[in-house]
This record gives sequence, C-alpha cells and structure tokens, in this order.
Amino acid sequence: MPDQIVADNALSAEDAKLVTLARHSRTRVGAAEGAAVRDQDGRTYAAASVNLTSLTLTALQLAVAQAVSAGATKLEAAAVVTEAAELESAGLAAVRDLAADAPVHLAGPDGSLSGTVVR
Repeated sequence: MPDQIVADNALSAEDAKLVTLARHSRTRVGAAEGAAVRDQDGRTYAAASVNLTSLTLTALQLAVAQAVSAGATKLEAAAVVTEAAELESAGLAAVRDLAADAPVHLAGPDGSLSGTVVR
C-alpha cells in the first residue's frame, strides 16, 4: 500500500514533542527545514537540512542517519517542519528503511500540523 497524507490535527504528546524539536532545529540555524525522529527505545534525534557545495541532506535524512549511527534499528515516528506543502521523498524513503508504518508528521514553521504521512 502506498503512503498517503491524512489530515488529522490530533498528535500524541510524544509526537507533539517531535514537532517542537524539529521546529527548534530549523529555527536555530535558519534552515529550510527541521526534522525529528523517535526510535524504538523512545530516544529522539533532531536535525536541520544541510546544503553545502559537496553535501546536501534533508533534515529528515540527517535525523534518521543520527538515529542509525546511535544504534537505532526501528523508528516509531517522525516529524518535519517546513514551508513546503509536501514531504520530500528522500527523507520519507530513509524513514521507510527503518519503519514501513511509522507516521511522518508534516508541520508548518509555526508548528501547526499540515498532515501526517501514513502507510
């Protein structure tokens, strides 16, 4: 079954924390996007997008990479804060590498939820 965006404005406290972490990561460095993920042990990882001449990573790719480098083998949920109307595919693919069914919440710069990508 392909991923789809659902409009559900109710977040658990744990998922709301992911949105907050993603928002602060984005704001702290003035990046285009911020992201946060929660692993199977409840640990969270937050990141901002990286745009260098030699390296470009989405915030979600980087948050997933941080989780994996810390030993995570599964993700429970993720959040991305961006001005974009849609979730970028590279970050979603990184999440799906670790969790076929983890919800990925998409929020605007003010933290308001735009939707959730689910499988």
